[in-house]
Amino acid sequence: MSTLDVLEKPDETGSTDRPGTVNDFSIVVATVNGSGSQTANGLLVRAAFKMGIPVNPKNLFPSNISGLPTWYIIRLNKDGYTARRESSEILVAFNPATAEEDLANLVPGGVCIYPDDINFASPRADVTMYAVPAKEIMKQAEIDPKLRDHVRNMVYVGALAHLLGFEVDELRDGLMYHFKGKVKPVDMNMNVVLSTMEWAAANLVKSDPYRIERMDGTNGLIMIDGNTAGALGAIFGGVTFAAWYPITPSTSLVDGLNAYLPKLRPAQDGVNDYAIVQAEDELAAIGMVLGAGWAGARSMTATSGPGISLMTEFAGMGYFAEIPGVIWDIQRVGPSTGLPTRTSQADLLPVYFLGHGDTRHVVLLPGNMKECFEFGWRAFDLAERLQTPVFVLSDLDLGMNSWMTEPFEYPDQPLDRGKVLTKEDLDNLNGQWGRFEDVDGDGIPYRTLPGNKHPNSAYFTRGTGHNTQAVYSERPDDWEQNLKRLEKKHETARTIVPKAVVDRREGAEIGIIAYGSTHDAIDEARDQLRAQGIETSFCRVRALPFENTLREFIDTHKRLYVVELSMEAQLRSLIRLYAPDRSMDLLSLAHLDGLPLTANYVRNGILELENK
Repeated sequence: MSTLDVLEKPDETGSTDRPGTVNDFSIVVATVNGSGSQTANGLLVRAAFKMGIPVNPKNLFPSNISGLPTWYIIRLNKDGYTARRESSEILVAFNPATAEEDLANLVPGGVCIYPDDINFASPRADVTMYAVPAKEIMKQAEIDPKLRDHVRNMVYVGALAHLLGFEVDELRDGLMYHFKGKVKPVDMNMNVVLSTMEWAAANLVKSDPYRIERMDGTNGLIMIDGNTAGALGAIFGGVTFAAWYPITPSTSLVDGLNAYLPKLRPAQDGVNDYAIVQAEDELAAIGMVLGAGWAGARSMTATSGPGISLMTEFAGMGYFAEIPGVIWDIQRVGPSTGLPTRTSQADLLPVYFLGHGDTRHVVLLPGNMKECFEFGWRAFDLAERLQTPVFVLSDLDLGMNSWMTEPFEYPDQPLDRGKVLTKEDLDNLNGQWGRFEDVDGDGIPYRTLPGNKHPNSAYFTRGTGHNTQAVYSERPDDWEQNLKRLEKKHETARTIVPKAVVDRREGAEIGIIAYGSTHDAIDEARDQLRAQGIETSFCRVRALPFENTLREFIDTHKRLYVVELSMEAQLRSLIRLYAPDRSMDLLSLAHLDGLPLTANYVRNGILELENK
């Protein structure tokens, strides 16, 4: 990947987001994948957060184990904006293979910190250059040669600490947290940090304006990634079974289950009340999930686009046989293998219609850490209430990057197991019931679970044609009746899925519609537009099928911009199906280059279309 895709210069109009110099700039760290830079970069983020500075990192890493370029962008913003910016002011050029291009793309007036053994062919007079003797510092620190490549990154931590003002105590606390209190690795890494700071104090004359200062912008907040938040939500939602196959960027969600289930639900008498199984592939994983869901377990899996493709047939069966289960799709860039380590929102249409024939699924669309947690447990309630697979569409940016958030709230309602008949219920019905019969007029039938001792509790589960009694049928009226009932169930789902979040501004003729991780860039762009006298309203949808909030929003705005990370404008396509009478008023701001959305793109896109 070219650094041009990562370090973008301002456009000719100067319409890039202009930072300040104190707690308001971005740092990009250019290193080599597999060099241990994650420890150093995470340490900087944690230190800034603990100093009270709002911070958001973006890890842009290649889809290999080691050796290729990686960039880590840290945005500091005193006002709390967290979207990716299109430029960075501070460059840590610790990858010789990309150093020339990284420097060429640094903004004028920026800062470059680099090892003194990198000789730039085209140095820049409009950039402050700080050369650091990384090899000499490492030599004097007497680091084990086997560890030098990993500990070497602490050199740029020390340089940034001296030049920008990262506090030593916070850096040490961060290392203690990372190494779980193990003093030896903490001392080894801290020795390099302090040695570099000592050298910098004696040899570098600071001539740039950038610095950080302690503030109170993170009080009451925590930092977490979306995959961990989703795993915690699933645990609090009573997950008892997970089957999965490793795939980027979803693996860490199941890692979260493995990490926290033993702590939050410890074994009783040596026996766990949950099971996590690594299947041979995604097809087997969803098969296990549906089998467990049929048996009454709260079951789930996590995957990404290629895994979703393999799950198609079982997903259709789960829909038609009406079996609950939860499938997390941490979206990445396709088609095919695509860009496994880049972010996207382009699975929306495939997931909504996943299966064969007339299939439409319930899909939850989290947009922040609290919703990743909430939808982690709420997805189980919806799956069992509606007796259907429920999909949760996150993405790599939400799932694998760390975000500031308020602490999570414990679920405010008991588990909703849905319409499950017990033996006593069947006794009261004299054993007369139909597995696929719509008794209550909401399209949702009743079910029984294995272990029910009533002789009439059993039924035959199949993905082929059946009547209300679960008996195989090819009769046209049975088929049509079943599909009409499933349509009614989908309409019921429309009334109970999470409602859209709306910020309606008085007098705004422009409405913005989006979902998921794009809202950070949209929030910032709206503030920028407001500063130019253009007011907008914003509707962030949180589920499929759309509920009535979206229709109300559409009806109260003249022009509607649909913002999404999808080249084919998938969200707009679904809204056009939902509100065909407003199709011509739905303007697309679809964009997909694998990187998180920026406020500039949203603002400039709206201004361009408004001026036509």
